[in-house]
Amino acid sequence: MAKKKLNIGMVGYGFMGRAHSNAFRKAGNFFPLDYDIVLKAACARSAEKAQSFAGNWGYESIETDWRKLIERKDIDVIDIASPNDTHREIALAAAAAGKMILCEKPLGRNSKESEEMTLAVEKAGVANMVWYNYRRVPAVTMAKQLIEEGRLGRIFHYRAKFLQDWTINADLPQGGAALWRLDKDVAGSGVTGDLLAHCIDTAMWLNGPITEVSAMTETFVKERMHNLTGKVESVGIDDASLFLARFANGSLATFEATRYARGHKALYTLEMNGENASLFWDLHDLHRLQYFDHGDEGKLRGWKSIHISDGDQPYMKNWWVPGLQIGYEHSFVHQAADFVMGLGAGNVPGPSFRDALQTDYVTEAVLASAAEKAWKPVKAS
Repeated sequence: MAKKKLNIGMVGYGFMGRAHSNAFRKAGNFFPLDYDIVLKAACARSAEKAQSFAGNWGYESIETDWRKLIERKDIDVIDIASPNDTHREIALAAAAAGKMILCEKPLGRNSKESEEMTLAVEKAGVANMVWYNYRRVPAVTMAKQLIEEGRLGRIFHYRAKFLQDWTINADLPQGGAALWRLDKDVAGSGVTGDLLAHCIDTAMWLNGPITEVSAMTETFVKERMHNLTGKVESVGIDDASLFLARFANGSLATFEATRYARGHKALYTLEMNGENASLFWDLHDLHRLQYFDHGDEGKLRGWKSIHISDGDQPYMKNWWVPGLQIGYEHSFVHQAADFVMGLGAGNVPGPSFRDALQTDYVTEAVLASAAEKAWKPVKAS
């Protein structure tokens, strides 16, 4: 019996557009899906760039206006992989048209935009998901399983950091297609919404709600030339962001993100310390979970390096034989597969728009805390 087709309309052709497209292409090859995923149309303002992208990834057609993409009857899912300042308008229109929506993170540039988007998809009753892909790294998913099994016991500490170095250059401009993340009007914030949002989403998925924060941020280069205006303008985004946090379960946390850590391109680590055990994960060694169990026999007690590649570990039975690892791009494949399998089962898993809204409440509290130099409570969605 032929499967029902699930037609994807992709908005955006950059880094995330490629990551999402690869995920949709591969998901059905490795996971048992109730739908055939069809790359139906790619959308970009430039017809030339849209055509090049569509040809490379196998999209059947192109659009240069996302409104026309949403109007098409042959599109089931709108995937928003465009810059942050476009998320709200596209999502609201897609929800009103009854389209299922996948959206790149952060959901909105601020919580007001995210609230509107969340209410829109919930009112329309459309399936929705946000691409917080690190949940789907098998080692991180296994950490979630260990926590839910009670192996760590009471949690005392959570630590996360995300370090990069690509903006350590005072001559680097802001704005435009390549550097919109440095333009506050487009991005909403700097590393808080870009890097720490990932850390926060994973943290709350593993350890529950964050209730209050105390933060500081810094913008090291105060002015940059803007690619669109050609003028030197103030920089509004944060280059570095650090905060303390309390979780609802009583545990304490430290979070740090910066684009000024020379030598680091994408160092994302997390650690949790519990009454009975601890765990640690590093994106640079993403197929391994470091685990310490105090219940081990004394003379053998120590940190274990668990290679996540066996069939009884998350997602891995769908890939290769034990011992052979997978990479960063597979986290997106897992998320696409989970979304489509959730459609078939009538229960799409998170992170939903509402989950992402809660992350945006945390990032907003972080920025407010840094500005006011005070502890800030985190609003609950």
